[in-house]
Parts: sequence; C-alpha cells; structure tokens
Amino acid sequence: MVMMMGMVDSTMETLNERAALVRESLHKSQTITDNMVSILGSFDHRLSSLETAMRPTQIRTHSIRRAHENIDKTLKSAEVILEQFELFRKAEAKILRGPHEDLESYLEAIDELKANYQFFSTNKSFKNAEGAYTHVKVLLDRAIGKLEDEFKNVLLSYSKPVEPDRLLECLPSSLRPSASASDTASKSSTNSNEQNKNAENAVYTPLTLIPPHVVPLLHNLASQMVQAGMHQLVLRIYRDTRSAVLETSLRKLGVEKLSKDDVQKMQWDALETKIGSWIHHIRIAVKLLFAGEKKLCDQVLKDSETIRILCFAEVTTNSVQMLLSFGDAIAKSKRSPEKLFVLLDMYEIMRELLPEIESIFEGKPCTETRETATGLTKRLAQTAQETFGDFEEAVEKDSTRTAVLDGTVHPLTSYVINYVKFLFDYQSTLKLLFQEFNEGDLDSQLASVTARIMQALQNNLDGKSKQYKDASLTQLFLMNNIHYMVRSVRRSEAKDLLGDDWVQRHRRIVQQHANQYKRNCWAKIVQLITLPPLTQSAGSGGTTPDLTAGLSRAMVKDKFKNFNIQFEELHQRQSQWTVPDTELRESLRLAVAEVLLPAYRAFLKRCKSMIENGKNPQKYVRYTPEDIEHMLSEFFEGKTWGEQKR
Repeated sequence: MVMMMGMVDSTMETLNERAALVRESLHKSQTITDNMVSILGSFDHRLSSLETAMRPTQIRTHSIRRAHENIDKTLKSAEVILEQFELFRKAEAKILRGPHEDLESYLEAIDELKANYQFFSTNKSFKNAEGAYTHVKVLLDRAIGKLEDEFKNVLLSYSKPVEPDRLLECLPSSLRPSASASDTASKSSTNSNEQNKNAENAVYTPLTLIPPHVVPLLHNLASQMVQAGMHQLVLRIYRDTRSAVLETSLRKLGVEKLSKDDVQKMQWDALETKIGSWIHHIRIAVKLLFAGEKKLCDQVLKDSETIRILCFAEVTTNSVQMLLSFGDAIAKSKRSPEKLFVLLDMYEIMRELLPEIESIFEGKPCTETRETATGLTKRLAQTAQETFGDFEEAVEKDSTRTAVLDGTVHPLTSYVINYVKFLFDYQSTLKLLFQEFNEGDLDSQLASVTARIMQALQNNLDGKSKQYKDASLTQLFLMNNIHYMVRSVRRSEAKDLLGDDWVQRHRRIVQQHANQYKRNCWAKIVQLITLPPLTQSAGSGGTTPDLTAGLSRAMVKDKFKNFNIQFEELHQRQSQWTVPDTELRESLRLAVAEVLLPAYRAFLKRCKSMIENGKNPQKYVRYTPEDIEHMLSEFFEGKTWGEQKR
C-alpha cells in the first residue's frame, strides 16, 4: 500500500512538471503572436500611406490614356467621314454625267448615294452633318428622277412588235402552215382536230421579246425606282409600252376585234375562215406572246411580286379581251348545224389552253382573265351541246321540198351521214363535252346520240318517201337511202358504237324495201303473162301437153300487146330512176330478172306459134328474152329521155 502511494506521488510530480512546461510554451507563443500583429499593423499603416501618396499619379495616368483613346476615335471618325465625302464626290460626278454614257456606273452611283444618305441620316452629331445630309438627298432625288426617262427610253428602244413570220418560226413544225396564210386559215377548221392532237406533245420555241443583255438593266432601273417609291410610275411606263407592242403584234398576226353584230352579219364561208384563224391566233397568243410577256415581266419586275402580277395583268388585258370577245360572240351567235364542228374546234383549243392560262395569268389581278377564259370554254360547250340537240331535231323535222325524182340518195341523207362521220373524227372532244354535263359511260352516250340521229333521219326519209305517187319509186327511194346509211356505217367507226345488230337490222330493212319494190312493180306484169296450167292431149306417141289449149289468138295478142306497153313504160320510166350503188343495182336487176325472165320465156314458148302464123307477128312479139335481159340492164341508170331514145 505504501509502495502504491509512492508510485502515485511520483507520477503526479512528473505530470506537474510537464504541465509547467506546456504553460511556459503557450506564454511564449502568445508573446510572439502579439509581436507579429504589432508588426503587421505597422506595415498596413505604411501601405495605406503609400496608396494615398500614389493616387494623384494614377489619376493623371488614366486621364492621359482616355485622352489618347478619344484622339484615336476622333481620327477614325474623321477618316470615315472623309471617306463618305469622297464617295459622295465620285458618285456626284457619275450622276452629273447622266445615265446615257454608262448606265451600270450610274446605277452603282445611286447605290453609293443611298449608302451616303443612310450614313448622314444616322450620324448627325458632327458639325455640318445636316448640310451634308440635305445635299446627298437632293442629289439622290435628282439621280432617281433621271431614271424615269432612262427606263422609258430603254424600254421603248427595245420593245418592238413581233412579226408574224417570227412567230410562225417558234411553232412546232406540225403546226406551221405549209401554204399561204389565207389557205391556212380556210383549212384550219377542217384540220384543227388533227392539229390539236399534234399540239398536245408539240414543243414550242420560247419567244425572246427583248434582247437578254438589256433585261438586267431594265430590272435594275425598275428596282431603283420601286425602292424610291415610284411604284405607280414603273407600272404606268411598263404597261403603256408593252401593252401597245403586244396589241400591235396581234394585229400584225391578223387578230381583229369583232362584235356579236359583226359575227351575225358575216356569210358562213367568211365566218368559218375567221374561226379557223382565231384558233390559230389564240394558240400563238397563249403559247408564245402571253408566255413571253409573262417571262419578261417576271425578269424585269422580280423584286416586287405585287407590282409584277398587277403589271402583267394590265399589259395583257386589252389583248386578251380582243381575242376572247370573238369566241364569246361565236358562242352567243345564232345556232346552226354547220357551226357544230367549229364550235367543237373552239371548245377543244380552249380546253387545251386552259391549264396554261391558269398558270400564266396567276394572282388576284388576273382573276377576271382566268374566269373569262373558263366561262368561254363552258359557253362553247353549252352552245355545242345545244347545237347537237338542234341537229337531231332539225334532221327529223327537215321539210325541204328538194325533189329526188330518180329515187336516189337524198341530199339530206348524204349530209347527215357526212355529219356523223365528222362527229367520229371528234370522238375525244365529244367525250369531253359529255363530261361537262353528264356522268356515265361516254361510249354509250356517243352511241345513243348517233343512233338517235340515224333514227331521226330514217323518220324524215319515211315522210319524204310519201311525196312519190309511184309506190315502186317510194320503195326504191327508201331502199337507196337506208342502204347508203348501212354502207356508210359499216365503213366508219360508227359500226363499233352502233354494233353489228344495228347493221344487220337495217340490212333486213333494205331487203324488205327491195322485195316490196318487186311486188309493187313486177307482180302485175308477171301476172299478165302467166298462163293456165297445160292440159294433156292423146296422140300416137302417147300423151303430150297441149300448149294452146284454152287460149285464143285474140287473147294471146292482147297479152303480148299489154306486156309490150307495160314493159316499155317501165323501161322508159325506171331507166331514169337511179340505184347509185353498183352492187345493189346489179342485185336488184338480177332479182327482177329471176322473176320476169322465166315467166316471159314460158309465155313465149306457149304463145309464140299462135302469133307467128298470123299477120304482122313482129307487132306483137317484139322482144326476145335476150332483149328483155338487155333492157333490164338499162334500169336504174338515171338516164335522161334523150339518152334513152339514142
């Protein structure tokens, strides 16, 4: 225990010694810290005094630096101003010389003045800035003012009417006239359907209205004027110049402004020629002249879409009106069958050109032109359809008293058949026409219309046939005309639409009229020479027929006499009648011969002996069967009375 206590005391003493050493070390550290704080405080005081002493020097140095910066800035500003004055001086010299000597330099000078104007308008702080600004503005206004005359002069100098020969050279070869202009115009209507088919894939040579090297200058002039606010002036100068040139080009081509009254007063031949020319002219106008004007207007006025579209509309308005007014006058004129085909020609060319008209005459200012062209197309379609309907009605009600004394094909029949043939040349156009007003199968519609026209013709022919007092001639007339209809259909595209049933049915009708002709004409004369059946008589050689049994010489003479009179009358009359178709004529003669000759031979065989033994047998037996056959070969030749006597 004592020992433990001794160890504790020893440990405590050691700890006390160590604690004393720590306290001494801490005291020394605090002393050092206090000394350092004192030294640093003294140093901070000296730095603060130094900064205070240097502040004036710093202020003077900063002022000097700012002064240098201001001097540099002022020098640079002066340099820029001097450059602007130099640019102005050079531009002024070009402006004073005017645009005639060097238009491109003149336009460059205007651009430089505009830059000057912009500079001085935004830099008015320096001395005399207002004066410089005013001077530049005055010169710029003067320069732009001269552009009006230059724009007008350049446009006038290079705007020349296009000669017809040059326009024709731009057409595809398939549409170029091979004959004189007058011949071309007269043929245009009949050939236009074929031409329109060629035109669909034809390539046109674009028309150059103003030399290419001039167009950029006109564009620059117009652009400068538009930027200066001279929109209306540009519009007026361009419109007045180009519209006059365009109208002159059309007049040189032969375009006339004709009213509805002018159209109504024209003879048909003259009007047909005018229509053919119009079809030719409107194609050239749209494909070449209007397209060329559109391209030129787009190039010269491309910087302003509003002015460009409006300007083109005003340039072309009178020319479009001059062309379309004629078409409108035709569409509104009195309808007649012969106008149908030219109406179809006009409708077809308008249908062909409408997509290009829609493309060329774009935008709101051209709305009236587009609507007028579309309206004309619809009016032509409407008039053509009504004319078509009128034709069907006119055929059935035709009351012309044109006498066909020989029973041949009536002029109405050949007219209607030719009309129908022409219709089939216009199949594609007619189908477009039907689409305007109807829906359904177009081939069926065309077949139905054709069948109705044929039926109308047949009905009219039935009426005309009643004019004949001779029933045989009535049948011959109907046979000839219906046969002509059948033959024409078989040889044309109408057969495909009307069908074999129609052909076969009408061939039977032809045969029915031929049979009726034989009955009406030859039954009586054949009956005259028909004798009672032979009776048998007994003889040494057996039973033989008695040729003269039941016949008297007087009765036989009377039969010969009446036969001769009737046959001669028939020969005289029917050799003046006509069956124009060779095959039908020979067939009808053969049919008559097959009835008449066997009967005449039998009559001659039984009765000739009774006459030959009498007085003047040649007075009664005038003709052999060969004579009869020969005379039958003269039937239906359409001979005159004088030709028969010879």
